[in-house]
Amino acid sequence: MSIPIQELTIVEERGPRNLAASGFVAAPPQTWEVEAEEQTLPLSHYLWVLKRHRWKILSFVVISAVATLIVSERLTPLYESTVTVDVDRRMPTGVVGQEATQSSQNDADQFLATQIKLIQSDAVLRPVADQFHLRDLEQRPNAATDQGLLIDAPVALQNLKVTRPANTYLLLIGYRSPDRRLAADVANAIAHSYVEHTYDIRFRSSASLSTFMEKQLEELKAKMERSDAALAQFERELNVINPEEKTNILSARLLQLNADYTNAESERVKKEAAYKSVSSGTLESAQASTQGEVLKTLAERLGEAEARFAEVKTHYGSNHPEYRKAATQLTQVQNQFDAARSSVIRRVEVEYREAVNREEMLRKTVGETKTEFDRINARSFEYESLKHEADADKKLYEELITKIREAGINAGFQSNTVRLADNARPGLKPVFPNIPLNVGLALLLASTLAVGAAVLSDTLDNTIRDAEQVSRIVKAQVIGGLPQVKSWRSRQTLTPPGNGTVMLRHAEEDRLIAGFGEAVRTLRNSIMLSSFDRPIKSLMVTSATPGEGKTTVCVHLAMAHAQQGHKTLLIDCDLRRPSVHRRVGLTSETGLSGVLLRGLKWRDCVMPVPGIPNLDVLPAGPAARHASDLIGRILPQLLEEASAEYDLVMVDSPPALGFPEPLQMATAVDGVALIALAGQTDRKALASVVSMLQRLRANVVGVALNEITKDIGDSYYYHGYYGKYARYYNRKSETA
Repeated sequence: MSIPIQELTIVEERGPRNLAASGFVAAPPQTWEVEAEEQTLPLSHYLWVLKRHRWKILSFVVISAVATLIVSERLTPLYESTVTVDVDRRMPTGVVGQEATQSSQNDADQFLATQIKLIQSDAVLRPVADQFHLRDLEQRPNAATDQGLLIDAPVALQNLKVTRPANTYLLLIGYRSPDRRLAADVANAIAHSYVEHTYDIRFRSSASLSTFMEKQLEELKAKMERSDAALAQFERELNVINPEEKTNILSARLLQLNADYTNAESERVKKEAAYKSVSSGTLESAQASTQGEVLKTLAERLGEAEARFAEVKTHYGSNHPEYRKAATQLTQVQNQFDAARSSVIRRVEVEYREAVNREEMLRKTVGETKTEFDRINARSFEYESLKHEADADKKLYEELITKIREAGINAGFQSNTVRLADNARPGLKPVFPNIPLNVGLALLLASTLAVGAAVLSDTLDNTIRDAEQVSRIVKAQVIGGLPQVKSWRSRQTLTPPGNGTVMLRHAEEDRLIAGFGEAVRTLRNSIMLSSFDRPIKSLMVTSATPGEGKTTVCVHLAMAHAQQGHKTLLIDCDLRRPSVHRRVGLTSETGLSGVLLRGLKWRDCVMPVPGIPNLDVLPAGPAARHASDLIGRILPQLLEEASAEYDLVMVDSPPALGFPEPLQMATAVDGVALIALAGQTDRKALASVVSMLQRLRANVVGVALNEITKDIGDSYYYHGYYGKYARYYNRKSETA
């Protein structure tokens, strides 16, 4: 079994520093449960992981690089030739019509992506593939053997690469081949095939459009003739050439007639009023008529004649000539006045009759005009519809003829929107394989994979490796560590040397013994000096699972304590697999099992260890499964009696997981030391043991890591100091 080396890396912030304990700080009882904050691992840990696996990482990287180099050297070199194609979006696609004036759209990315797909299409590649027999050259070994299927399948050239430089209107058509001349010829042929294909597409499109429009032209011409004939027939039915113009004339005439009719009606009302007024016979009404001026003059003359007659009548008699003359004049004027009055009445009546007749005529004319207007206006909507249809058919017919002529002209125009800017030339150097690039990528990928695998393996490692993990995960302190000594795995018996140092049977292993002895003594001091309120009189050493070296550590701790001049008793309580007696070279004919089963006195079963003063051993005795059931009742009394006679009682117990008696023993002793195998003990198992002991209020002094090597953790780099110091000490002793 490997014997662990003591590693002392835990420093309690509140505990005193003990220089005699080789840098270990002892923690007071029951204060080891320091809450460790969850934190990420430091960078130094990952550097240590890389250092630990450096040879594996380096080997993997070197092998990967060499393998890549060998494979790259064995690959067939390929030459690449590239054609540069310029795509001018500002160049019109036609000579006449909208295609000649059409401006470029803001769709450069979509247009160039379309052209790239067009270059890779079967229509462009098939002529080139047939010309240079490229399908036979690029056919894979596992491709279809049926030649018919191969011919019908779309052509896809694996060595063709079409790219577009950023922020340009250029397309790069590249082709790779082992033959440098073939690569250039194929690239140039693909570019020419692409240009011709774009022209063929445009020509076929224009020709197809012209053919379609010519078919539609005959139908459109017949439709135009039918619409013109319908329009002419409608004009003949209306007896007008333009019903819309006729409607406008009738509308204006009707408006004027309405105005005249309104005026005539007003005039008729006026004349009717005058006629009725004059017909009433009053002089004032007659004078107010249109003929009243003459009547007014006669009325004035009549008044003058009457006044003169009245004056003459007062001076002369009826027989006087002046009287008769004045009477005659008055009679004449009166007759003239009466005649004029009758004439005025007749004229007013005539004017009234004329006004009535004129009003009737205008009313009749307005009605006839309105009837004509309504008739024509009702048919004008139908006329407009026929005329609009005829005009539309005629316009469409003319536009279609224009489009057919433009398409015929543009179909023969080979636009230079797509033009070859630079032809491909045979390459001087192969572009594949790029050995420096391949080796560099292999180094990068291999390094990344190797480092990732190393870090991943460390992350997935659930074992206890260093003190930081114990403090952070298990919530316990590491009280020491013991180095791994591989040559001890097959050796069990220890013999006491004359100089008081624990040694193996082989003298050439003095150096290993010295380093291990220093670690054991450091562990002993870390345990014994950790109690401030009361000394530890009994100490149980256990582990989570079997095979972690707890018995070896317990035996060496007992020897180290006895060599300090302290009377020590070592009790082997592992009644299922006792091994303490073999470690110290004693027999186990009687022991603890006899005390438990037969009631023997424990003092009668104690045996001294030859060559080691102050060290006694109470072996387990013959293996007995039933004896372990009694240990919880007998052990407390035994420890109490032994503590009165010995300075320290060491108890070697079975593993804590899976056995009930270690829990009983933990409550009977003053302290419990846990042994964990560095790099092998599972974290959860150790944490489970610590948790159980904590619930039992046992005094867990800490965890000791066994079989520590420099590859276990990044904090054990100084373990080699023990051996170096021991060699130096031995050389000084031999010289002296």
